[in-house]
Amino acid sequence: MNAALGYVSIALVALATALIGFYGLRVSRTTSDFYVASRTVRPWWNASAIGGEYLSAASFLGIAGLILLSGSGGLLFPIGYTAGYLMLLLFVAAPLRRSGAYTIPDFVEARLESRSARRLTSVIVIVVGWFYIVPQLQGAALTVNITTGLPPWVGSVAVAVIVGIVVAAGGMRSITFVQAFQFWLKLVAIAVPVVFILLAVTDGAPTALDAGDAFPASVGPESLDVYRTVSLLVALLLGTMGLPHVLVRFYTNPDGDAARTTTLIVLGLLSLFYLFPVIIGLLGRAFAPDIADSGTADALVLLLPGRMLPGLVGDAVTALVIAGAFGAFLSTTSGLVVSLAGVISQELLGGSVRGFRIAAIACSLVPLGFALVTASSGLAGSVGLVFAFTASTLCPVLLLGIWWRGLTARGAIAGMTTGALLCGAAILAGPAIGQSVPALRTVLELPAAWTVPLAVGVTVLVSLLDRRRVPRGVDHLLARLHVPERPSTAR
Repeated sequence: MNAALGYVSIALVALATALIGFYGLRVSRTTSDFYVASRTVRPWWNASAIGGEYLSAASFLGIAGLILLSGSGGLLFPIGYTAGYLMLLLFVAAPLRRSGAYTIPDFVEARLESRSARRLTSVIVIVVGWFYIVPQLQGAALTVNITTGLPPWVGSVAVAVIVGIVVAAGGMRSITFVQAFQFWLKLVAIAVPVVFILLAVTDGAPTALDAGDAFPASVGPESLDVYRTVSLLVALLLGTMGLPHVLVRFYTNPDGDAARTTTLIVLGLLSLFYLFPVIIGLLGRAFAPDIADSGTADALVLLLPGRMLPGLVGDAVTALVIAGAFGAFLSTTSGLVVSLAGVISQELLGGSVRGFRIAAIACSLVPLGFALVTASSGLAGSVGLVFAFTASTLCPVLLLGIWWRGLTARGAIAGMTTGALLCGAAILAGPAIGQSVPALRTVLELPAAWTVPLAVGVTVLVSLLDRRRVPRGVDHLLARLHVPERPSTAR
């Protein structure tokens, strides 16, 4: 691969990100601008920004790599990632926006009238956010190393520094512009290679494997394990509803109706995007199976255009893919840092603009330390574990808080603690236990199928035992969450 392509593509994306971010700084003047863009972001603009931050390293690189490695099993990720937004549309988007909160801990405190529940929620949000950022930085390390030959740490450091500066400078309003731009960059960067490669295939490009070898029955639908499928889909469907960087974007809509419209548009945008990494994964099985054997399956999206397209066309398409990949790391990391900076600033730094900026820098540097001392074990798989943890902790409290009057602070704390301890222990201890007790390997690698029901059960049981402590203002707040507002003119 031509290293100059990598340098130029990465430099252009970084420059465009900085320029758009600093343009946003010109219109970011108030505290509300920094936290929720003054709640004035219209549905199409917000949907593009959500797509920009949601389509992470796992989506841009990881899905194609998983399909290259495992065939039909990799399809569960784009299905789950997209269907998670249907769950958001049905159960969370509009009520959460009507709550008027700035952050998830704000909502929890308003719903449960408990500072303790708020503090625990804040800790979980920070843990989720930091461990979601780590795969983005690892993806950047992989991309920079493959495309330029520079040491992997350069990519991680570059993303952390750029994001920290842009977020600290302009906050949510600035990042909204950046993420909307980067969604469309990513869509073009993943779609154009597919079009050119398919044209090359129709012109008779020889396959490395015939159809029977590229797509054997062992990687077809009948190969899917029931427990793995159920547990992964539970994690992806429910985990989406608790992702802090996704939920905070709904606070930027003018009203609940706009939040629903935004979610519908996001469903369409994600459905369109995910067609392309799936196609690249399938093409990789037929035309570049050796990439799987080399241990760099996540790099398939970066390497396949150069394999399939000759000369300048291949170089140009590869440069576009590099730009889209780097944009994926920047946009998702930006969204996470914005959401985490809002929580940390409100909890520890007084909720001021200065506090937000200090928190943004900290939220960029702490995950960078983790990324530099750990190795990627597969981008989509790493992010899938974060979804499982979120589904086991934040999702039950959000769903029950919105739809069940009987939720109490003690129930929420007990449920979040149970989910965090069980899921966290499974994630951390799973690899070691799985080697010594193979029968437990799958159960620990994909824990959502049992950690989520247990967390929900503990939350409900403790709340029922503590029913006398149901917040006094719960009926008024639930009415506010579920009664539609007057139509907004800010569309």
